[in-house]
Amino acid sequence: MIAITQRHVHDAAVPPLAGDPPAADPPSPPPSKDDFQEELVIRPLHSGDIYASFQFRTVWDADFMGDQKVSHYRLFPKSLGQVITKFSVRELHISFTQGYWRTMQWGQPYLPSPPGAELWVWFQDTVTDVDGTWKELTNVLSGIFCASLNFIDSTNTVQPSASFKPLGIGNVTDHSFLRYATLPREIVCTENLTPWKKLLPCGSKAGLSVLLKSEKLFHSTFHSQAVHVRPVCQDPQCRTTSMELRQTLNVVFDLHTSGQGKREWSLFKMFSRTLTEACPLASSSKVYVDVTDNPQGEQFELSPATPLLTQAVVLGDRRTYSVYDLTQQASFGSSRSLNMLLRWKNSHNNVVPPVMLRPLLHSERYVAGYGLQAGEIHTLIYNHHPYRAFPVLLLSAVPWYLRLYIHTLTVSSKGKDNRPSYIHYQPSKDRERPHLLEMLLQLPPNSVTEVTVEFERALLKWTEYTPDPNHGFYVGSSVISALVPSVVAMDTNSTLDRPLFSSFFPCKEEASYFMRVYTEPLLVNLPTPDFSMPYNVICLTCTVVAVGYGSLYNLLTRTFQVDEPSPGLAKRIANVIRRFRGVPLL
Repeated sequence: MIAITQRHVHDAAVPPLAGDPPAADPPSPPPSKDDFQEELVIRPLHSGDIYASFQFRTVWDADFMGDQKVSHYRLFPKSLGQVITKFSVRELHISFTQGYWRTMQWGQPYLPSPPGAELWVWFQDTVTDVDGTWKELTNVLSGIFCASLNFIDSTNTVQPSASFKPLGIGNVTDHSFLRYATLPREIVCTENLTPWKKLLPCGSKAGLSVLLKSEKLFHSTFHSQAVHVRPVCQDPQCRTTSMELRQTLNVVFDLHTSGQGKREWSLFKMFSRTLTEACPLASSSKVYVDVTDNPQGEQFELSPATPLLTQAVVLGDRRTYSVYDLTQQASFGSSRSLNMLLRWKNSHNNVVPPVMLRPLLHSERYVAGYGLQAGEIHTLIYNHHPYRAFPVLLLSAVPWYLRLYIHTLTVSSKGKDNRPSYIHYQPSKDRERPHLLEMLLQLPPNSVTEVTVEFERALLKWTEYTPDPNHGFYVGSSVISALVPSVVAMDTNSTLDRPLFSSFFPCKEEASYFMRVYTEPLLVNLPTPDFSMPYNVICLTCTVVAVGYGSLYNLLTRTFQVDEPSPGLAKRIANVIRRFRGVPLL
């Protein structure tokens, strides 16, 4: 989050006027305060693509975790508020992602998320049946976001022991109140975006949300939308708490598919709309454009130009942004419309583009082996820091039908064994729960750490196969959590302009930062029977039964009687003439 957090100032109580009668009842507590902020960050990537990140933050000074019932809603969505109250939720994090983030080409995202759907929830310590509450919560969220979250059950839910610490306030150490699940095959479409936009105070009518046009957002290389609910401090001393709702949407527009092959970008070309006003309910509405790699305008030209610049340390790197404040009418100009244009300079002007620093931490995962009986899962974790080692926490949840041989687990770095300092393994139960493996690893500097484990494929029942079994079965992404050394601390040239006493120890913000990295989901083929044979057997059986039973049924139920053939026309005419003559009929 780049926007500056604003605190609410409670209205001072108005003193009574002279002569007013004293109040009979004690004064009621002041109403809960709420605040809404919105921002858009646009970052030109080194690959030529454009990364747009929306963040909408709603803070409400209401105590959802107390005994007092919350009934009046203003900016905070009532549907989520009722869910938090009913199911005693402390924190809720849900994301829907289409595509995979290419770390080596685009760098690190502001808020990472795995492909498909991800849901992890911290419940309050007052919940007695966590599994039952988790099941009810997934069904309710499935209806709110029009997603397949109702398919989350005990077979794809894990209880991490070290990963996914609370992001809000509170020192919760009992992980029995934590549940985590993923649906890597979940498809994200307009049905998920529409209820997500309805949670915003202004909907899609005003502010930055008018740019969220589904035809453009889903015609992109990467799309991710998320909802994060957590308790935060209301004052510096943290005497009282507030509930924060942060809605994020990240999208990457491809250069050739979205920009017609031209190195020229604008809000209208990306979203088919422009900005005309800020959300009337927002206390802050800003657009940030990353101009770190364009200090003198050598790479691209930004128009309309803005004199507002700000610097912030984001993901361990000091970045420079041009700021457009939508609450100021001067940002829209005389046309009352803001359509920022990024015009790239020609490639033949002898301007050397800056080299993108390799991400200090990224990971890969793949399946090795041949046949449909056994295989291996390889996870590669890269540490590109030239001289610092740091620990990482690896979490892998593997479905039960891939039976892991945990005694084959090997961890190696630079050709040597790398013994984990912490291992937590929970074996699976067939058709009940998945494997859970958590390890704390130390990554040597400038190294590749490989984690390998063998598995055996199980033979499912024919009713347990998906509608397209030959496509394969998805295995969710592994999660890597780490405190990564900052890139700012690696810059030795920055110490030349600073006093010597200030450069010996790195600052707190420049020392390290928390990062969560997701690997690719795996697609594994299982032994699949020939489903055409049951089809043929069913067709043959139905044919035999229809022919045999049908004939027997007709013989038993049909009645037979002899019908005389009707006389011909000539015979009938002759009988008429004989009747008139009184002669016996033929």
